[in-house]
Amino acid sequence: MRPTRKTQVFSLSSISVGFLVIPLVVLLVIFLIQPTAFSSSSLSSSSSETTWNPVASNDSSNSGSNYSVPSSTEEIWQPQPSQAPVFTFSNNQRGAPAPAPQIFGVDDEVQETITQQVEGPNKTLFMSSSSSSQLEKLEASLGRARSSIREAAKVRNKTSTHQDPDYVPRGPIYRNPNAFHRSYLEMEKLFKIYVYEEGQVPIFHDGPCFHMYLTEGRFIHEMEKGKLYRTTDPNQALVYFLPFSVVRMVQFLYLPDTYDRNGLKLAIIDYINLISHKHPFWNRSLGADHFMLSCHDWGPFTTAFVPHLLHKSIRVLCNANTSEGFNPSKDASLPEIKLITSEIPRLGGQPPSKRSTLAFFAGGLHGHIRYLLLNEWKGKDQDVQVYEKVPQGVSYEKMMKSSKFCLCPSGYEVASPRVVEAIYAECVPVLISDGYIPPFSDVLDWKSFSVQVPVKNISDIKNILMSISNRQYLRMQRRVKQVQRHFLMNGPPKRYDVFHMIVHSVWLRRLNIHIQDLLT
Repeated sequence: MRPTRKTQVFSLSSISVGFLVIPLVVLLVIFLIQPTAFSSSSLSSSSSETTWNPVASNDSSNSGSNYSVPSSTEEIWQPQPSQAPVFTFSNNQRGAPAPAPQIFGVDDEVQETITQQVEGPNKTLFMSSSSSSQLEKLEASLGRARSSIREAAKVRNKTSTHQDPDYVPRGPIYRNPNAFHRSYLEMEKLFKIYVYEEGQVPIFHDGPCFHMYLTEGRFIHEMEKGKLYRTTDPNQALVYFLPFSVVRMVQFLYLPDTYDRNGLKLAIIDYINLISHKHPFWNRSLGADHFMLSCHDWGPFTTAFVPHLLHKSIRVLCNANTSEGFNPSKDASLPEIKLITSEIPRLGGQPPSKRSTLAFFAGGLHGHIRYLLLNEWKGKDQDVQVYEKVPQGVSYEKMMKSSKFCLCPSGYEVASPRVVEAIYAECVPVLISDGYIPPFSDVLDWKSFSVQVPVKNISDIKNILMSISNRQYLRMQRRVKQVQRHFLMNGPPKRYDVFHMIVHSVWLRRLNIHIQDLLT
């Protein structure tokens, strides 16, 4: 794993200065979360409410044993065999658990220490009768939504049968247009998100809104505005958002080139410790109805400090790599979008008949996959134009807008902003990666508007693209234009845009959780 992308951090010129700063970082973490959060009075202020152990002593965190394989599931989306795992609604808590992911950089002894710090003494969950009654109502409403979506999924039309003044999903870009549309409408009607108020900026309730990590920051900002989906009553919520920014943690709590991530570890552990003692909701589900969101490469790593956050919570990640523990049955893939300003780049490009370049890529030597691509194709073929840096006088944007296919290789991590750049330029994206789950794969059939090339086939890229007939290319290019609306970063958000699609990804995973089953 690379240390980090370009982040704005305080550079320190000597190790001696570092030793002076590290204790201040630890104090900053504690203060930012809540100045009095960890006093003895704050953690034991209520004698009437006891708390269930956040990391249950009789649960194997690495096996996900609470989520048994269901006896039967009903598939809602109908993917092609080569697509990402299908999203299902199970009769149990979730679908079949994925193999236990590796916790990178955390050995058994450290993990045991972390577990003890978070879990505390084993306690019993307390729920008032009114809270229990409200939970029953929420679960009943979700049950009705599941039934409605199942019925909609039985309709195999290429166009949704539901009425909508703004947009009606249609065509092969969707796995099942009718099921998606019904699900989206149910989400708008029912879905409520509670944002924990604990924590202080800049680590919490804030995030970057430009450049590489803006998907993370803009989502946090939209949730903070509270105009869409947010509820101030936690008892009305279906999910609970953990509003920390991994980008900000790296910026303020990590000393570059030290590989010391204790600041991040303390921030995550203390925050989960705080909300699990102050509120009953984390303990009620062991974090299963909670979600975090990050576009930083270290997003998955930070969740490893709290086992239930890693194995049970919904993680919305740009770094959606199945080989590093990303589990599509509970985690959601987040699109990586890079914008220099608040304005969306000009959409579109040359018409297909004037796109003279077969394939194009320009990018730095970041990671093994790009090395293989540059080594195989850089400066070797006029049809497949691959550059480490575009030549002087050549516009990167114009090249994308005048190419038929845009190569989108993974960098140090699997996600790449070039995927969305290609969609904006109406250039058919070519995903070159292993283990990557593209965004919104529960809903979108990526095979219909993109080409997916395994890393082992990099040398065969030209043959693969040349084998696509012009008729098929034209269909794919039209679909790229159609799918644009789901990747637009609007301000304020508009229906079916990237913000709403991210929320829909979380909604789908919440549908597959039965909280009351977790209480028995």
